[in-house]
Amino acid sequence: MLVLVAYIAVIFLANWAIQAFHLVPVGFGLMAPAGVYFAGLAFTLRDLVQDRLGRNWTIGAILAGALLSYLIEPKFALASGIAFLLSELLDFAVYTPLRNRNWMLAVTLSNLAGLVADSALFLMIAFGSIDFLAGQIVGKLWMTMGAVAVLWLIRRRHPGHSASASK
Repeated sequence: MLVLVAYIAVIFLANWAIQAFHLVPVGFGLMAPAGVYFAGLAFTLRDLVQDRLGRNWTIGAILAGALLSYLIEPKFALASGIAFLLSELLDFAVYTPLRNRNWMLAVTLSNLAGLVADSALFLMIAFGSIDFLAGQIVGKLWMTMGAVAVLWLIRRRHPGHSASASK
């Protein structure tokens, strides 16, 4: 259940960070809305929630995160809710069929697909442009690579431990 709370929290924190800090550097001279780092963690947490609790809980967590975010900024709440739901549909198409064959590849590919789609849609809804798309992708890639690396290390050090424990 901790992973569910963490997932909802990063959705909320992503929207809070944008409101609090606006833009942040992500490397290579690029900028992105400040929630990019929290949002980048969300993709891996989403996969873990789906594995442990199922699709309905995952969608419920997205809606809960968006509702909490509404307290900060309704426009960001709507944009993140819609963008995360779209990326969740991509996750069903990419992660779900691959997870039993090659879990680490499934996490990586679904994160990549989700972060690109989520970034473009979020920026269009929240800001009316995709000016920060490159920054969004880079920032989310940093977090995705870090999260996947941590999961890889856990699975390598504890082969019997399933970071992707089924529902």
